[in-house]
Amino acid sequence: MLIASILFFFKACSKDDDSVSGSNINPPSTSANIILPLGASRVAGARPEYESYRYELWKLLVDSGLDFDFVGTETDNASYPDFNGLSFDRDHEGRGGITSSGILAELDIWLNDLGSIPDIVLFSSPGGNDGIDAYQQTLVNINAIIDLLQQRNPNIIIYLELPAPPMSSEQTPEFLDFYNQALMDIALIAEQQSTPTSNVLTIDMATGFTDAFLADDVHYNEAGAMFISKRYFEALNTILQ
Repeated sequence: MLIASILFFFKACSKDDDSVSGSNINPPSTSANIILPLGASRVAGARPEYESYRYELWKLLVDSGLDFDFVGTETDNASYPDFNGLSFDRDHEGRGGITSSGILAELDIWLNDLGSIPDIVLFSSPGGNDGIDAYQQTLVNINAIIDLLQQRNPNIIIYLELPAPPMSSEQTPEFLDFYNQALMDIALIAEQQSTPTSNVLTIDMATGFTDAFLADDVHYNEAGAMFISKRYFEALNTILQ
């Protein structure tokens, strides 16, 4: 899946987030739709500095009446208002600054600690914190991450982001060459890794994304979080049981 090319600007995501990690923090889920948000700081968020899409997506899913459960070994300490009488489901697997190698090295442990194997994975900006020189290894890592998820659940649905770009001031000609190549590589990986029982799908977060959606060079503000969450919701609304 991804975008070692993008890494070059996503290195800005290396700041530690305010998540709290732990083992077996979730009992086995009884939901028909167990969703794992996976990635780096765009998943974790760091209120009030910048937002994750997770809260806005959670509200859309709650409002729809669909049955779902976010899972992960991370929970963040930020303040989120209740919605429809419910408290925000803070579970996720986002870590600021993590690389594709880091995700691959830890994913098996995280899945063991979840208590439940996910039905759906939302893989945000895959490879975004890798180095440009490691691009080919990033592609290998992304494929290996998908392989591991499919081994754990042969029927899993994996969404790969065609990631939203950074601030336009960061979009040099060199960056755009890498970024556009990464978008094509993500789409190719999704096609090649799909099986008769496990769909690997892309979600276009790039088209229509503007500087007005960013809190800094790379991270979402509230409007950006809403933009990303709506794209996810449009996809999930067609498949959730």
